[in-house]
Amino acid sequence: MRLNMIFSFTMMLCLLLSINVTAQFENFITRSGKKLCDGDKEFRFISFNIPNLHYIEDYLPFNGTNPWRLPDEYEIRDALKSIKHLGGKVTRMYVLSVRKEEDTPDIIRHVYGPGNFDEDAFKAIDKVLQIANEVGVRVIIPFVDNWHWWGGPKEYAAFRGKEKNDFWTDPEIISDFKKTIEFTINRVNSFTGVMYKDDKAIMAWEPGNELAAPFSWTKEIAAYIKSLDSNHLIIEGIISPDISQEALDDPNLDILSTHHYRNTKFSIEKIMKNLKRINGRKPYIIGEYGIVPTQEIRAITDTIINQGLTGGMLWSLRFRNREGGFYHHYEYNNISAYRYPGFPSGDVYDERGVLNLIREKAYQIDGNTVPQIPVPEPPVLLEINHVGEISWQGSTGARTYIIERKEVNTDEWIIVEDNIDDSKFPYRPLFSDELTELGKEYYYRIKAKNESGESEYSNIVGPIDVTVKKFVDELENFNLVFQKEGKFKFLTVEEIRKAKEEPHRLTGKKGSYFIYRLPENSTSIKIDFFALTNNSDIRVMVSQNLDDFYELNTSKEVFRFGKNDYGFFDALTYSSDNLSNEIKFVKIILGNDVQISRVEINYR
Repeated sequence: MRLNMIFSFTMMLCLLLSINVTAQFENFITRSGKKLCDGDKEFRFISFNIPNLHYIEDYLPFNGTNPWRLPDEYEIRDALKSIKHLGGKVTRMYVLSVRKEEDTPDIIRHVYGPGNFDEDAFKAIDKVLQIANEVGVRVIIPFVDNWHWWGGPKEYAAFRGKEKNDFWTDPEIISDFKKTIEFTINRVNSFTGVMYKDDKAIMAWEPGNELAAPFSWTKEIAAYIKSLDSNHLIIEGIISPDISQEALDDPNLDILSTHHYRNTKFSIEKIMKNLKRINGRKPYIIGEYGIVPTQEIRAITDTIINQGLTGGMLWSLRFRNREGGFYHHYEYNNISAYRYPGFPSGDVYDERGVLNLIREKAYQIDGNTVPQIPVPEPPVLLEINHVGEISWQGSTGARTYIIERKEVNTDEWIIVEDNIDDSKFPYRPLFSDELTELGKEYYYRIKAKNESGESEYSNIVGPIDVTVKKFVDELENFNLVFQKEGKFKFLTVEEIRKAKEEPHRLTGKKGSYFIYRLPENSTSIKIDFFALTNNSDIRVMVSQNLDDFYELNTSKEVFRFGKNDYGFFDALTYSSDNLSNEIKFVKIILGNDVQISRVEINYR
């Protein structure tokens, strides 16, 4: 018994020491009049929202049928380190998801019913807070969404067989929602042992995102949060661009917040009007803004800084995918979510310019000069089963990578690619090495670089036996096509969300075709395309001499989502493993309403 007590005490002491070593925060954020404070220093910020920080809605591999999954430690760390590199002190995640009637069994949610919560989903938030303490970035946590994307008032009401608007007034539903709040605030972090209400990495709670709630509901919920947690501040989370007198007068609402999109002139006028009404009584932040041209982002950000607002967070930042590349999320107006540190593939919406601007302003709001971005840490090369499918977990702040290989039984490393980035092809292998030799074995390593320098090398993977090579066409252009005939169009942002964020697709008039000259000893072909209707299709023809084409016998796979909010197109793969040596050409003929996204040909 005594030994058990000593062991338990020792383990608890080790845990507490571990927490003290890794935590970067000495204080909770507090309020003093119109200011937020970190101890005796004013706390102001320019930063980003990271809606997927704790729960991913954008997992969209071509053969996937469930876009939802939980982030792992690598992804969360990349997200929060990106905020830190950008000069941000805080980020705002999205809400707690709620089970929807149409959800399939493989979709994980935070809330399955009144008082019924998913432990794994909350462990992801535990990990967010653990890493936030280590990295030194605080987190704003809103509880429920006004919108239908992740579930919200409608779903809480449906648990009791009631209507959406009952969420705001029905005592039973309000009690159910309070169970979620209580569970969250009183949760003990499974990684750190710290209760959420005692965790300094949480900057503030928000009753919800862009809520269309009567103030009586907001008043009750804010008072309830304060009754459970006296350490953290509360942000009013309303849909209105106007600050109400009720919110200004409520003692439980510490921070006032509005969201602003589209008409920038109107947004700035609203912000100035709100400032006049607030008259220095409470801190005021712009909880979301953006999806406008860079100079308009600058105008709102300068308003935040120069008019004395506490802070603002741009919408939105996405982080790296543990399987390589980034998660992507198209918004509208040809603007997608931003990926730090910015890439040429984002030039259409001035990704690099916006990220540089926000980083500049994040330091300006404190009167500090902008430092160089850190040299990247070593990336992690993922397992390689095929020299045509090479991917890696990228490094925060890395702009490009150098890929090297060497043959077995040699010491010489050869650079095979010295300027590749990990942003271009979402949810696909990042690199295909077509310059290897059949029958040889190779090792691979990579390193990351940016304007501040190069990382150390990654881990080494191999030896990889080259038994087959891969030709890949991502359909960015016709550079790899031998011949074509008909009317074509390359797609980028058009219908990109429905097409699983695929930024390179080829469509065209029915009957249009393009031809590849096959590499010698081709053995198989795989064609990925999206079908916009039930009758959409393609034809795959082959020939020895460009004259006599005949139909290739292909197998067909269909990857179809269930009922969803985005109307994803069906994703189809046509493939054949029976290409004979006599076949020299393959012709792909378009049917109605198809978008071809990738062609792969294996050869020996």
